[in-house]
Amino acid sequence: MKVIRSDEVEEQDATEAPIFFGGRVSRRLLVNKDLSKQFAFNIVSFEPGARNKLHTHTSDQILFVTDGAGHVATEGETFTVSEGDTVFIPAGEKHWHGATEDSEFAHVALLSPTSQTEIFD
Repeated sequence: MKVIRSDEVEEQDATEAPIFFGGRVSRRLLVNKDLSKQFAFNIVSFEPGARNKLHTHTSDQILFVTDGAGHVATEGETFTVSEGDTVFIPAGEKHWHGATEDSEFAHVALLSPTSQTEIFD
């Protein structure tokens, strides 16, 4: 067993990653492939207006909103979500997620550690 305290995990600035735009984004990699062969478990935080581009994953993804308000969207629908909401995104579904224009937004993301992401510009 291992206890991982989020405030003890280094916050990484992810703003310049090719998938993000619109503002500052950071992440804390809580459980990665070095620790688990079955799960990747991260906290991702967005400043107001920041989000990611339309993309897919080769595994299912679960987002659990921990702070603020954000949008999650497919090519055909957009939903506003807030603290306590859970979003299930099946493998291969094109989607994006990020903060609303006037709120910070944070979520925990759960994926397979071998999941591959394809970004659509």
